[in-house]
Amino acid sequence: MSKTRSELREKAMVILYQIDIMKSNKVDFNIEELISENLEIDSDFVRNIVYGVVTHMDQLNELANKNMKDWSIERIDKTGAAILRIGLYEILYEDDTPNIVAINEAVELAKKFSDDNVRKIINAVLDKVSNEN
Repeated sequence: MSKTRSELREKAMVILYQIDIMKSNKVDFNIEELISENLEIDSDFVRNIVYGVVTHMDQLNELANKNMKDWSIERIDKTGAAILRIGLYEILYEDDTPNIVAINEAVELAKKFSDDNVRKIINAVLDKVSNEN
């Protein structure tokens, strides 16, 4: 059974969260193994998001930090950071995802997995970046 893009974004968030934890604990990891461990069915959509976020991590972090007031991406929880990076990646690099959809999907994930303050930060940053692009 195929998954919706919303469900696939959630899978990508979990994988990016795992990568963040492994990096901060200096644990070796293989992105392909993490993807296959988290997906029942192969998904180019998840693969594109995960590799895209990992490839552009520094730029996404810099953009997030530039658009936050009194916060940084390192200060929000790792789940919220993964959600924010996915939203930024989709706005900047996924032409087939309208910006409003990328923002809405990120906010919905944040409602489910982050606290209200992080959800508001994600919404504000993505809205600013979307209006600039």
